[in-house]
Amino acid sequence: MPTAHLTLIGKPGCHLCDDARDVVGSVVAKLADDASALTITLEERSILDDGELHDLYLEDIPVLLINGQVHNYWRIDPVRLRTALLEVS
Repeated sequence: MPTAHLTLIGKPGCHLCDDARDVVGSVVAKLADDASALTITLEERSILDDGELHDLYLEDIPVLLINGQVHNYWRIDPVRLRTALLEVS
């Protein structure tokens, strides 16, 4: 069974990060409702807790990674995310 590990990188108080969290949660919930054969895990990381992430992504948050690869910066498009997740093999 394919697995998609999502990492949402942001920081507290970031409205774009809050929006991204909502979009990711909605897409993941809909895929779970569709009984997809895909296993999805979600991890949130803060640039305030990790100096390396801070240096890499300070100007780009929120950042969404799928299996360690950057999927998107700033705004997460739900259709593009769903498509990318369905392509995970």
